[in-house]
Amino acid sequence: MSKRHQTLGIQMAAALILLMTIAYLLTPLEKPSDNRPSVTHPYTSSSPDRVKAAFVILARNSDLTGIRSTIRQIEDRFNRKFKYPYVFLNDDDFTKDFKTYTSLLTQADTFYGKVDKSMWGYPSFINQTRAAESREDMARREIIYGGSESYRHMCRRLEPDVNYFCDIDYDVFQMMKDNGYLYGWTISLTEYMNTIPTLWDTAVEFWKKYPEYVVVGKDSIMQWLTDDDFETQIGSLDFLRSEKYIKFFDHLDHAGGFFYERWGDAPVHSLAVASMLRKDQIHFFNDIGYKHNPLMHCPTESYLQKSCHCPKEENFDWEGWSCATRYKLLDPHFVWGEKTFRDKTAPYRASPSTCIA
Repeated sequence: MSKRHQTLGIQMAAALILLMTIAYLLTPLEKPSDNRPSVTHPYTSSSPDRVKAAFVILARNSDLTGIRSTIRQIEDRFNRKFKYPYVFLNDDDFTKDFKTYTSLLTQADTFYGKVDKSMWGYPSFINQTRAAESREDMARREIIYGGSESYRHMCRRLEPDVNYFCDIDYDVFQMMKDNGYLYGWTISLTEYMNTIPTLWDTAVEFWKKYPEYVVVGKDSIMQWLTDDDFETQIGSLDFLRSEKYIKFFDHLDHAGGFFYERWGDAPVHSLAVASMLRKDQIHFFNDIGYKHNPLMHCPTESYLQKSCHCPKEENFDWEGWSCATRYKLLDPHFVWGEKTFRDKTAPYRASPSTCIA
């Protein structure tokens, strides 16, 4: 791998629309929120059919305190107006306390499911001895999370112990659907190359095998990742379930880098998005103030600061290892101005009747 690729790294979209997924719900496995009265607060949008969406949270019982803090902020800032459900997934059975103390925080429906061993454990094609040796080697080299086995299995969609700083008074999910946005982000940064030494080459193998899946020309953002013109993570489930994305993930999965190296979900999503989506299908959520220590996105515009309580001088967007500057070269207008923001979000603002005390 060239020195340029090593220094550039792979762009990461570390916060995917509040780490929320536009998730078309499958059959719920369990709904303990039935122990309290069901409350329905219809939201009137400009679209005839309200989007089906959910917060998808992969968590353990031990994450309860951090998850409760995150949910409390999501409810206060956004979801008390819109009542989108929460889907909690675990590789173990959720405890009664976890179900009770998460469902009490919201009047939205809460669903709890167990991820079975066929989806959680090692694939049959992975050499577990080699994987263990790789973890030991990465731990000796002090690579971040390099020695963690659980990291390889568990990448959350709504994180515990994060902070949301801005009131969001419009339906983010409906706005995305109606405008054709398939992916949104708030923070992007370069990845540690010693965690993904072969990820780029593995992705290039796929693109060469399936060139029909790659967006090219003026609509492409591939140059966000690399300067050599292709020579060498809230997402729509329509995209994540698409044939091209499934084939891409299957190609990476069989390469083994999730276990033999330390590939994370964010660079994988970013590679897929940058190669398969057009510029107009990607949205930067400047108005969502978010911090996952030590990184923070804080809106610096005065009209957005009125709804936020974060220190704008700590905004990460234009720091040296942020990738927003590179993205701006491809899309100079990716940060909406005040008029565009108000025009785009106005049809999706909550009416007073949707709020609760």
